[in-house]
Amino acid sequence: MRLMAFDYGTKRIGVAVTDSLQLIATALKTVHPVDVWTFLETYLQTEQVETFIVGKPLQMDGTASESAQHVTGFVRKLRKTYPQIPVVEVDERFTSKMASQAIAASGMKKHKRQDKQLVDQVSAVIILQTYMERKAF
Repeated sequence: MRLMAFDYGTKRIGVAVTDSLQLIATALKTVHPVDVWTFLETYLQTEQVETFIVGKPLQMDGTASESAQHVTGFVRKLRKTYPQIPVVEVDERFTSKMASQAIAASGMKKHKRQDKQLVDQVSAVIILQTYMERKAF
């Protein structure tokens, strides 16, 4: 079974998944928040997901950021729609910055590095990798 991570935003949601052995995290796609439910319904018809991992936006002092209310609503609906799949929240501080740095280090051209959809996907991969590393201990 796979793990699936989300970098939730009000304009885009970056989605990442693991392979079925849960060894490798890979960017899957970016979806609009309105389309995420149709996407999940279709995806879950062919793939089994063990756990949903959602990036939790926190401020430097560990308190919830302004965007946390949107993530809370998304998590609530995930739990209600898919009660059989646990939802885990992971601190997502600095993931967008780390994603931008990783993309820049990859040697992509400037216009591709500024692609917000790509940043959201890579952020979801970082969220997923963070969860996998913590789970390993």
